Amino acid sequence: MRAPGFWWRARPGLAARALAPVGAILGAVAARRMARAGERAGVPVVCVGNFTAGGAGKTPVAAEILRQLVAAGHEPAVLSRGYGGAGAAAPVRVDPARHGAGAVGDEPLLLARVAPCYVGADRPAAARAALAAGATVLVMDDGLQNPSLAKDLRIAVVDGAVGTGNGLCLPAGPLRAPMARQWGTVDLVVVVGAGEPGRAVAAEAGLRRLPVLRAAVEPDARALGALAGRRLFAFAGIGRPEKFFDTLAEAGLEVAGTRAFPDHHAFTAAERDALLAAAAAAGAALVTTEKDRVRLPADFPAAALPIRLAFDDPETLADMLGRLVGA
Repeated sequence: MRAPGFWWRARPGLAARALAPVGAILGAVAARRMARAGERAGVPVVCVGNFTAGGAGKTPVAAEILRQLVAAGHEPAVLSRGYGGAGAAAPVRVDPARHGAGAVGDEPLLLARVAPCYVGADRPAAARAALAAGATVLVMDDGLQNPSLAKDLRIAVVDGAVGTGNGLCLPAGPLRAPMARQWGTVDLVVVVGAGEPGRAVAAEAGLRRLPVLRAAVEPDARALGALAGRRLFAFAGIGRPEKFFDTLAEAGLEVAGTRAFPDHHAFTAAERDALLAAAAAAGAALVTTEKDRVRLPADFPAAALPIRLAFDDPETLADMLGRLVGA
């Protein structure tokens, strides 16, 4: 689904207020669920999640953590729910050469390029499968509100441009559970990108004596070089497609047009044809995100712009991981 615009307004509007009673009930249910004790995996577990629904940058943060762990000589594995994929099935180890996004989800396909990734709704079962294959540390991509597996380092990723939105729980706002409950379940806050909403969340985290890291999106230099000087038509089906469009503009690329789709969108043949027609009409080449690219046929003529995150204080994250895994 595409997040409704009223979620991100500082003050709840009419639609948000009308849905607030439902949000209060669902938020209370989520808060009670989060209080349950989780199963211990027997190895360190790092959880990278969001306070809110929708994309905030958690998958790039998880990828950076995996890279650091691999570089330090550890054997990490990823646990993912696998949106749109095999989330309800028994744990599946993702094989990018064999699986498609429809089978395992788009984000697991990206993370499996960095470390072994296991998809399944049953997080403890996925953890056991990863451990049986030799994993020495587990990284959960999402699951901050899922109590089934005990977590040793809990990281909340925040989109600096929108923060926690109007402060209400789904469906009245973007929160997965009341912030009063969620603050007690995190050890580190990562704010991706700039913006007053993100600064407000960082300030609140500071008052609660939680460490805060800031991260900026850095497009892949080689891919940027290939796109430079070309007229582009950009499309994206991520939590907030505007983030991708802004990244292109900030990189100095010429964007002739854009088209936004819901997060994890499965592109139909008609939509692919429409994108090709729009790009041709604009005299442009198609460009999209890595996450969208894995949901498209291999022969579809759209370039992907990979990104990584640059942390303002990478030593803090490295120290926290080092203390956790004994590096």
